[in-house]
Amino acid sequence: MSVATHPTARRATLGLFAGAFRVWRRDMESWRKYYRSSLVGALGEPILSLIAIGYGLGKFVDLGGVSYAEFLAPGILASAAMNAASFEATFGSFTRMTEQKTYDAILATPIGIRELVAGDVLWAASKSLLSSVAVLVVATCAGLVHSAWALVLPAVALLIGVVFGAMGLVVASRAQAYDFFTYYFTLVITVMYLFSGVFFPIESLPAWARAVAWGMPLTHAVTIVRACMAGRVGPVLLVHVGVLVVMIGLAYAMAVRWVGRRLIA
Repeated sequence: MSVATHPTARRATLGLFAGAFRVWRRDMESWRKYYRSSLVGALGEPILSLIAIGYGLGKFVDLGGVSYAEFLAPGILASAAMNAASFEATFGSFTRMTEQKTYDAILATPIGIRELVAGDVLWAASKSLLSSVAVLVVATCAGLVHSAWALVLPAVALLIGVVFGAMGLVVASRAQAYDFFTYYFTLVITVMYLFSGVFFPIESLPAWARAVAWGMPLTHAVTIVRACMAGRVGPVLLVHVGVLVVMIGLAYAMAVRWVGRRLIA
C-alpha cells in the first residue's frame, strides 16, 4: 500500500510534540553512527573562522574601541547556527525524503506531516545548538563575552536553528536534485552571511541595502546574539525575536504544505 493511500498517512494520533520528538530521536540515533566526521565540519569551520579572521584580519580593523574579534564573534555564532541548520534541513532532509525513503516509512506510522516536519526542523535546530555552543565556549575562553546574558545564547541558537531549519525544509521539498541547493546556498545563505552584519556593521551599507538587510532573518539573529554577548539587552530585542518567530510560523506552514504535496499526492 502506498503512502498516498495508507490510512495512517493522513492522520496523526501521537500529537504534535510526541510525534515530533520521535522523529527527532530517529534522526539523532542515525547521526550517532557518523557523529565524529559530522563534528569536524560543524565545529571546525566556525571556530577557525573566528580565530583566523578575528585575530588575523582583526589587527587591521578599527571599530572605535571594540576589537574586531569581539565584533565578529556574535556574527560567527549566529552564522554557525544558520549553516548547521541549513545543511541538515536541505541535504539531510532531501536524502531522507527521496533517496532513503525515510519519510515514506515514517508516514506509514501514526505520525503525520506536521509531526514529521516539526521533528526534522527540531533536529536541524539541534545541530545549530551544537555548533553555536562550541563557538560560545571558544569566545568565552578568549575573553570575548562580557555579560551573563550569554547564558541565554543556547536558547537563541535553537531559535535561529528552527528558523533556518524550516526554511531549508521548504527548499528541500521543492528540490528535484541535490544541484538545486546550489541556488539556495549561493543566492540566499551566502548573501545573508555577507550582508547581515556578521563581518561589518550594516550601518555602513547604503539606505536601500540596509532595508534589504533588515528583511533577512540572519540580521535579526546577529543583533540578538551581539546584544547578549555585550550585555546591551533591552526591550527592542523582543522585536527581533518576534520577527524570527513570525518567520518560523510562515516557513513551517509552507514546509508542511509542500512536503505534504510531495509525499501525499
